[in-house]
Amino acid sequence: MHRQIILDTETTGLDTTRNHKIIEIGCIEIIDRKYTGKDFHFYLNPKRKIDQGAINIHGITNEFLEDKPLFADIKDDLFEFINGSELIIHNAPFDVGFIEHEYKLANHIIKLAENCNIFDTLVYARKLHPGQKNSLDALCKRYNVDNSSRDFHGALLDARILGDVYLAMTGGQTSFALQDNDEYKKINNKNISTEDLPVIEADEEELRQHQELCNKIDEISDGSCIWKISKF
Repeated sequence: MHRQIILDTETTGLDTTRNHKIIEIGCIEIIDRKYTGKDFHFYLNPKRKIDQGAINIHGITNEFLEDKPLFADIKDDLFEFINGSELIIHNAPFDVGFIEHEYKLANHIIKLAENCNIFDTLVYARKLHPGQKNSLDALCKRYNVDNSSRDFHGALLDARILGDVYLAMTGGQTSFALQDNDEYKKINNKNISTEDLPVIEADEEELRQHQELCNKIDEISDGSCIWKISKF
């Protein structure tokens, strides 16, 4: 079982050295590349003012957070939810830095890299698409992920969008639930022999193009491509 947590935060500003704090955290669970329906989501009272520039991005106001819990109130539940998982984060140093800063303020020193594997989708995207824009919005456009509801940034919303981008960027879905499709059921109930199915082999040009693509994959994956053809 491969358990992954898509994680995102919203904050009062950009710099923990100026004691900026987390005001929203959203986590979504994926097991074996499938959403489980489990998430962890809280708005948090930072006990300080939010920078106006940050409000313009996420739309969360000081007044809205007045009755929300403190990070210290949810820290144990958060750690239990993410511990031992692979964290999928876009620009991981930012979110990891804020989370570790919050734990430090709550007298609970942790290093996320010692408790979780961390996969930075920004770093991965830059390897796949060097010299191109690799913001979450740019990746949504590139991989046809719907982000039309993203008028403002939001931790849980962005985590779900990031999950869709991650799955698309690393190979897509592993199951399309065809068994629930009525048309599939009709086809599957027919007695079709595999001997009746035509076999169309690739020609030399198609094989050459395939190998060129494999070579490009090799370049960005440190020689990990497994689809190369021995004759080329």
